Amino acid sequence: MSVCVSLFPVYQMLVIKEEVPYDWDAQSQNSKPDRNVDPLCFSTGKLEHSCYLCGKGFREKSSLKTHMMLHTGEKPFACDVCCKKFPTKANLKTHMNVHSGEKPFSCDICGAIFKVKESLINHMWIHTTGKPFVCSVCSKGFSRQGILNRHMRIHTVDKQFICGVCSKGFSRQGNLKSHMNVHTSEKSFICSVCSKGFSEHRSLKTHMRVHTGEKPFICGVCNKGFSQQGNLKIHMRVHTSEKPFTCSVCSQEFSLKVSLKAHMCVHTKEKPFICSICSKIFSWKQSLKNHMRVHTGEKPFICSVCSKGFSQKETLKSHMRVHTGEKPFFCDVCSKGFSLKAILKTHMRIHTGEKPFTCSVCSKEFSQKETLKSHMRFFHSFS
Repeated sequence: MSVCVSLFPVYQMLVIKEEVPYDWDAQSQNSKPDRNVDPLCFSTGKLEHSCYLCGKGFREKSSLKTHMMLHTGEKPFACDVCCKKFPTKANLKTHMNVHSGEKPFSCDICGAIFKVKESLINHMWIHTTGKPFVCSVCSKGFSRQGILNRHMRIHTVDKQFICGVCSKGFSRQGNLKSHMNVHTSEKSFICSVCSKGFSEHRSLKTHMRVHTGEKPFICGVCNKGFSQQGNLKIHMRVHTSEKPFTCSVCSQEFSLKVSLKAHMCVHTKEKPFICSICSKIFSWKQSLKNHMRVHTGEKPFICSVCSKGFSQKETLKSHMRVHTGEKPFFCDVCSKGFSLKAILKTHMRIHTGEKPFTCSVCSKEFSQKETLKSHMRFFHSFS
């Protein structure tokens, strides 16, 4: 991994390990790609193995194969305690610290300890960005003691400035004054580029990054940049596999609060999003957005290999296995591999004997819908 020291001084203090290789070839002969024509890589100089989906380069082919799991969603390493799955053995090893309580990553400067390496990397910015005064509650760093003292009011009950409308308390009068714009609908902070108004100056400051393209919050793991610190915090869950939002009904976990909210519609049967063309209803706003492509014919997801277009991102993801030869879904009974989960589900009926499709004329049962359709054509077609 090549990192500019001037931009990322934290890397001077940390030992960056190579990506952990994962032996795909040992998993199944069904998932072996053609060794004569390897679609996974093309020459890029020193980093000669590059992902053809996102362009990221690797020195070792095994590292590229491990990286491809980010695109395919394959997670072959499962936790023995909670059954959570991970794409690499290293991720699983890190996750096990959650159960053991072990905190093996320690800061050489202040001695703070962390369960995962990513948390240590984020922490190091406190020491490298001129913010040595650290909040003992939330670990946020500040450049001066006075600013830290002012910040501490957030964690104490010292909020003497109370909003007369909603009773929300603030530690500073200026914050209360800015907050009042929420109730008055006043948007006194105007963007000089697009004239959009904001009730708070910090909201305008954040918005300006849309126009400048500035992304000051950098992920210490993959170097991806974000315009907002909150977005970086959410992104870090990709690396830590953290899912802090749990469904109170079925205990399913989610990394985003909005995902949990949308999931709850499964239990409430609520479908608030309605198609204006065919009146079909959906639980998720994104599902309605995806559905609209049926009417518009839009296919924004293009295969980088054969240029075929798809209306859904997941369909493109599944299609890519045609080129990679990947078959990540394995039968527990006979170990046969499949490129799609739906094909595996159909295959399992061979072992279970399940026949969910019944002929409405003669009541004969079939394991596949297509077999039932063929049966209807040959035996019950009436002229």
